[in-house]
Order: sequence, then structure tokens, then C-alpha cells
Amino acid sequence: MSQPLKGKVALVAGATRGAGRGIAVELGAAGAAVYVTGRTTRERRSEYDRPETIEDTADLVTEAGGHGVAVPTDHLEPDQVRALVDRIADEQGRLDVLVNDVWGGEHLFGWDTPVWEHDLDKGLRLLRLAVETHAITSHHALPLLLRHPGGLVVEMTDGTADYNRDRYRASFFYDLAKSSVLRMAFSLGHELGPRGATALALTPGWLRSEMMLDTYGVREENWRDALERVPHFAISETPRYVGRAVAALAADPGVARFNGASLSSGGLAQEYGFTDLDGSRPDAWRYLVEVQDPGKPADTTGYR
Repeated sequence: MSQPLKGKVALVAGATRGAGRGIAVELGAAGAAVYVTGRTTRERRSEYDRPETIEDTADLVTEAGGHGVAVPTDHLEPDQVRALVDRIADEQGRLDVLVNDVWGGEHLFGWDTPVWEHDLDKGLRLLRLAVETHAITSHHALPLLLRHPGGLVVEMTDGTADYNRDRYRASFFYDLAKSSVLRMAFSLGHELGPRGATALALTPGWLRSEMMLDTYGVREENWRDALERVPHFAISETPRYVGRAVAALAADPGVARFNGASLSSGGLAQEYGFTDLDGSRPDAWRYLVEVQDPGKPADTTGYR
């Protein structure tokens, strides 16, 4: 198996589950050493109270062909992030890929709830988890990433810049958080580009994360059973799909052409030719614009 990232070092901040786990595993499959962080370990759970752990993610990275290292980290705590980066510097002497995937906001926002009715403490907590964590991590990690030319920073969000610009996303706090991450990628691109590194924003499509599958009462093996209840779920994708997008970007010597850009897993699948685990290429954001948002019946023909 080709391992174009052999000898490279990645940090996936927020890799306990979902897109972060899928990204970590695919970076491992490409040969990278991957440091995976989060707050849920085999000894202690975060407020999510879910079973996925960073140790499980690290094991999956190693099984895929890389070297997974689990480091419990609360990315709201600068001292913990500083210690994490110091450890990577001591053990590896380099950092080639930083994926800012910390989120943690599923239980903190209300759909279509105006800001004056929204729980303020939850809304502000969401912003801290979704925005402040990324800023703290970049502050501490980027000096190490810049030691060697060609570094890549991926800011994970929900929605492309084009899609989010004209659409209200769920609530004031959710909308602000996701738009802020898009802008962070643009700003980091401005700062990193002249210094030999690349920053970009990336969104998956409708993600079949562990939490989403649980919400619909299905497993990955029978996810299509949810289509009777939610027909447009037919366009959904596994977390490994966006993971393959990150691995392709990290292995691309010409990745700087995307500096400051907003990208999607479906769009990059067309660019690089990778597929999801089932061999399909879901293009969720084009599907949303052309099928779901206009209220058309669910039909993924030509979209995956």
C-alpha cells in the first residue's frame, strides 16, 4: 500500500469521534504518525458521556498503518495545549499537519432559536469550544509546524463559505461559530502563506458520525434503514471520506494553491479521485443546493 505521508507528523485536535477520528485514521493509512487529542479517555468521559475514546482512535490509526498516539487534552486550557506541542516537538521534532477539529457543541444550541431566547451560557460555551480552542491550538502549534516548509493547517467546519454566506445555519451561535472557523482559515492562510505553509477550511457533507447514526437508530452496516424517516440522508458519507480528503491534501506538493480557500469532501473527491468506503463520491453540498433546499424529492442520481 502506498504511504505518501510516511515520515510526516500530524496532530488532529478533537479526534475522539466523527470527522476527527476519520481524518486521523486516513492520515495513519497514508503512513503518518498521528497525535490524537480529546477529553474522553478509557478512564474518564467528557460531558458528552459517549463511549468513543482517544485511545480507540489511536489504535485505529496504528491498525491502518500509521502510528497513533493518544494525548488527553482540553484545548481550552493553554497549558495543556502547550504541553502537547512540547511533547510532539520532543518526540518528533516536527509537525507537518495540524487539523483543528475541536467542536463539542452538539448539545449546546437550539435549532431556530433566536439569540434572545437561546440559553446564553450554552451559546457562549459553544463559541469557546468551537472558536477559542482553535485559536489556542494554532497559537501554540504553528511555530512547530513552521520549522519545516510545506506544513498544512486544516480548519474543520460545517458548510462551505459560498453555502454559509447566504444561509442561516441553525442558530445565532451555531452560525457564528461555523462562519468564524471559515474566516480563521482565511486569516491563517494570509499569515502562513508567505512563510511556506498552507491553511484552508474543510467541511464534510452529511456525516454518518457515531452520534448521527445513534440519532437515527441505525449502524453503519444498515444506515440506509434511516432513509424511510429521512430520505435526504441518502447523500450522507462516512467520516473516512473527509479523512481521505485531508490525506490527499497533505500528500499534494501543490496544496498551496488552496491557501485560504473553503473546500468540501465532495469537491476534493472530484479533484483527487478518492471515494468513500463504498466506492461512491457523495457531493453533499451541491445536492443540498440543487435538490434538498429547493424541496425536491430525495434522489442522489448524479450526486454520488
